Amino acid sequence: MSEGKEAPVAKILNYGKLQYQKKKRLALCARPVVKEVRFGLNIGVADYKLRIEQAVGWLSKGDSVKFAVRLRGREHQYRDQAGELLDRVVTDFSQVGKVQSLDKRSLIALIIPA
Repeated sequence: MSEGKEAPVAKILNYGKLQYQKKKRLALCARPVVKEVRFGLNIGVADYKLRIEQAVGWLSKGDSVKFAVRLRGREHQYRDQAGELLDRVVTDFSQVGKVQSLDKRSLIALIIPA
């Protein structure tokens, strides 16, 4: 070979492996992503705001967000307060996303991007 010229470079690939990786990447992109946020009944104001801001970021990226209120022990006596907490979450997301499902019996709200 003469000096100053670059030699052509070829890479040997396993074509089956390449097709498999391409198919996996497409499958990853195609599926909807659901992020989950869990609250306790006595969540503080700062923690609540932090989780809401995080969920707004996820919604802006196109992910769905599932909010769940978990009750432990004697907290089950205060299911009405947990329902109010879910209502507060829904009202906070009225402009950013829309509610796909709100189940007060199991204390779960699913919010999708608007």
